[in-house]
Amino acid sequence: MSIGNRPPAASAPRGGIRADGRHPGDLRPIEITLGVQKWAEGSCLVRFGDTQVLCAATIEDRVPPHLRGTGTGWVTGTYEMLPRATAERSERESAKGKVGGRTHEIQRLVGRSLRGIVDMAKMGERTITVDCDVIVADGGTRTASITGGYVALAAAMITYGMDRHLLGHIAAVSVGIIDGVKMLDLDYPEDSRAEVDFNVVGTDAGKYVELQGTAEGKAFDRAALDELLDLANTGLATLFEAQAKALATVRR
Repeated sequence: MSIGNRPPAASAPRGGIRADGRHPGDLRPIEITLGVQKWAEGSCLVRFGDTQVLCAATIEDRVPPHLRGTGTGWVTGTYEMLPRATAERSERESAKGKVGGRTHEIQRLVGRSLRGIVDMAKMGERTITVDCDVIVADGGTRTASITGGYVALAAAMITYGMDRHLLGHIAAVSVGIIDGVKMLDLDYPEDSRAEVDFNVVGTDAGKYVELQGTAEGKAFDRAALDELLDLANTGLATLFEAQAKALATVRR
């Protein structure tokens, strides 16, 4: 299946400039628009370049059976790619009757990431579900889902006076190596030919919830890993600023 609305580039342009005009250490343009769903307790549309994800948070006075009577809350997430998010139409997974392996993996990642910055022991027996629906996929849909999912979650918690249970910010970004060059925030054509591809989920306290890294055909060393993490950290810092700017407009 081809993904994105332009074909993969045959080779990286000279001079360190990428196909979309970015330098290796540049993020794609980031936009976060709040309040895009009328009925959700918190919602946003997040854009990483051409990638767009709709994120909505729902607060319910219930918890999974294993948490009933404990006073502890729960945070979870869902992830789905809409049929024409990609260059070719994909079947809705609900129509297939089961969730695919990739979707299940990303849903678990979104849930783990968001639980990492909520004090669930003090939020009471409530569940917050963050639904992430990919409208346009051009690489980085899981990182956009986590970054936007946090904004929807935080907006809901601020609106309903639960923000004291937030432990910080969380965001995610991809890094990779293409033709020996370390790059930040890969789009689909870049991701499809990367020698090394990493997804980094981190907090504004400088801690990590998850590091997902893979080499394709060429192993990488510790020095390269450290450089990729440093590059990811610069991207995360910018994402935290974008999140804070969007959330500054939320009112109780």
